Formats: sequence, C-alpha cells, structure tokens
Amino acid sequence: MSDCIINVKVKRMANNSLALPTYATAASAGVDLCADLTEPLVVKPRENIKIPTGLAIELPNQAVVALVFARSGLASRFGMGLTNGVGVIDSDYRGEIQVLVQNLGQQEVTINPGDRIAQMVFMPVFHAVFEEVSELQQTPRGAGGFGSTGVGSSTT
Repeated sequence: MSDCIINVKVKRMANNSLALPTYATAASAGVDLCADLTEPLVVKPRENIKIPTGLAIELPNQAVVALVFARSGLASRFGMGLTNGVGVIDSDYRGEIQVLVQNLGQQEVTINPGDRIAQMVFMPVFHAVFEEVSELQQTPRGAGGFGSTGVGSSTT
C-alpha cells in the first residue's frame, strides 16, 4: 500500500479556514474539494461559475497530475457538472485551485460556504515520444469509431 502514497504540499490562500482535503473512506479514489466562499453563491440554470477552493498544491514531481472531477451527488441531484469536463492541475501550477462548475439543470442551485463541490484524484503522467509511421498495426476493430462495437446490452 505504501507504493500508492504521495506527499502533496498544500498552501491555504488568505482567510481560508476550511479543513484540508481528506478521503471520505479508506477506499475513496479522490478527496473532496470544498467551496471557499464567504456567502452562499447561486448558480442559475445554464450558468458557468468559477468557485475558489482556497487551496494551492505542490505535486511531488512532473510524473504526477491532479485531476478534478464532478461529484456524482451534485450531478444526479442538481445537474451540476464541470464546465471543462475534467480539470487538469499540472505539476508546475502553484495557483489556487478553482472549480469551473456549470448548472445543466432547470433550477437554481445554491452553493454554500464549505460545500463539497468537486473531487480531486492523483494520477501518474506519461510523456509520449511521437514516432511517425506510414502504417499502424491492424486490429479487429480497425478504424471503427462511435458505435462500431455495438450499442445496448451485450446480452441482447
């Protein structure tokens, strides 16, 4: 298990009194990021808002990236997602983590100070060396794209 642990330095931004990110359970893949707000924030339908977390991080090296994902509870209950799909925090970024949320629902959503608004997962990074070739290795799928492997249940 110790091979799966990294040290991440965390800096609180001015006036942030929120707890540091923690894992909700021992098997959680990500830590919750909370809204560092001084008052409730209303997100109108189809509105995009940048929400501060009051935290900046230093990843241990360039072989690690922090990815910010939507919280499934906010998505299923209120239609809240991330404007950019997945936020990427590169190892050389030292600014405040801000979450770009969008309200895809039909009702206003209120984000209160300290609300859990996203989750952050740490992943390894591979840098590619590109080699131009005239042909790629053949596979049964080939160039089949969207829907080429079928749709629906595999039992039908």
